[in-house]
Amino acid sequence: MANKLRIIPIGGLGEVGKNMMALEYGRNILLIDTGLMFPENDMLGIDYIIPDYTFLRDKGDLIRGIIVTHGHEDHTGAIKHVMEEFNAPIYATPLTRGLLEVKLREAKLLDKVTLNTVQAGDTVEIGPFKVEFYHVCHSIPDGVGLGITTPVGLIVHSGDFKIDHTPVDGWVTDFSKLGEFANRGVLALLSDSTNSTKPGWTPSEAVIDGALDRVFREAPGRIIVATFASLISRIQQVANACVRNNRKMTLVGTSMQENAKMAQKLGYLELPDGLFVPVDQALGMPDKKVVIMTTGSQGEPSSILGRLSWGRNRSFDLKEGDTVILSSHPIPGNEEMVARTINRLFQRGANVVYDPIVPVHVSGHASAEEQKLLINLVRPKFFMPIHGELRQLHQHAALAREVGIPAENIAVVENGTVLEFTEDSMTISERVPGGYVYVDGTGVGDIGPEVMRERENLARDGFVVVNLLVNSKTRKLAEKPLILSKGFVFVRDSEELFSAAAKKAEVVAFNANGQGMARAVEEKLSEFFYAETKRRPMVFALVNEV
Repeated sequence: MANKLRIIPIGGLGEVGKNMMALEYGRNILLIDTGLMFPENDMLGIDYIIPDYTFLRDKGDLIRGIIVTHGHEDHTGAIKHVMEEFNAPIYATPLTRGLLEVKLREAKLLDKVTLNTVQAGDTVEIGPFKVEFYHVCHSIPDGVGLGITTPVGLIVHSGDFKIDHTPVDGWVTDFSKLGEFANRGVLALLSDSTNSTKPGWTPSEAVIDGALDRVFREAPGRIIVATFASLISRIQQVANACVRNNRKMTLVGTSMQENAKMAQKLGYLELPDGLFVPVDQALGMPDKKVVIMTTGSQGEPSSILGRLSWGRNRSFDLKEGDTVILSSHPIPGNEEMVARTINRLFQRGANVVYDPIVPVHVSGHASAEEQKLLINLVRPKFFMPIHGELRQLHQHAALAREVGIPAENIAVVENGTVLEFTEDSMTISERVPGGYVYVDGTGVGDIGPEVMRERENLARDGFVVVNLLVNSKTRKLAEKPLILSKGFVFVRDSEELFSAAAKKAEVVAFNANGQGMARAVEEKLSEFFYAETKRRPMVFALVNEV
């Protein structure tokens, strides 16, 4: 019996972020993207999240290559973690490769990794897969979609795309290649679903230029522009606006500086001599002549913009009359954090400009009409919506049905669901792991659901520590229990509460007689505090012998 093609979404389905997909045929695996996801508001202490690629660990020697479609974090951010475990060649376009090099160099992995540069229009054979790279418009240069010829048929992977007839880099989507794929016959289309719930067409990046000029003309003082460090096209647009409006520009933040340096070296940033100035020089110039570009558009507390909103940035602070431009849309789940950051910036005297107030950002993803156009251009037998929350996947499936794809030929699945293809069939197979792997400091995957629940409890109701001093010989309390509390109630206003709690702890400890004393005290005081306050602090009993 002939091998089936297995398509396994490891990340990116049912969520926005941590995009990663495997194509498996026989003893050959091709990986597409290795992204991260930013934590949601309730993921306390988590730096970022990467895909759970557990099922690959026993198949590491079968991975023939890793393709990275473009340079955004949700497609590149997990690369160092993946390359620490797997030895497979990477294929990426020049700018994407440059952004990967920055990450791999920082992780001290650059010398251990094989990086292959490809261009849109190239064809590369990777094991049994013949991969054709075609250019797509997105919000970063050098983005590609993929035509993957497999032993069972042609698979088209859209990458992140939009239909932009006036892209800022002048390079439109390769419609001729899509038509060529259609003429050959496409077994399955895997397509970006991010904006499936938005009707119509996504505006061109070109509209941003006029919006920036308007803001630059009206700004009475300094301008601070916040965006993603990898958004090279936006750095170019801000630079162009600086030239048109006679301002100097400085970049703040190591990641943005390194990415810009690399993009300029590769020719993806065209900057006149003297436009960039060091941060110290920019801070000493007249406010009307300065643009500061930095990260933090998602409201991250540790980012430069986040610290500015709190008045905790070390190198410079906000001034009355500063104009802050947020040139990005909130990632789903970050809306509240971004809104709070905007409010704090206003409180500190800044004028904050953001879409939709002024179109200083447009999405890099196709809206509904563009998604339908791609389906009609490619005319696939089967359709699989990818890259989006579950509601977006389902809406994309509805759009596919509108343009004639039979419902039985559409697969809306989540991470870990295996799809099997033959030349004329698509079936849903088993499940593999497809959850979250939390990265917290240097720890990767060591934080699980139980720890996250504990953090939520601590953040919500605080904790209480009961110190039990026990005589080592008699196993009786040597003195009354000492109770300490943080984040639960204001201690000075709750003396009666803690006095009663100490008495209950003393009784329980006496009856326990040294056996299971700590657990018994914890359980009793948890019940007591909930009965008295309707709160559930975490209670820790510490037994110390004297």
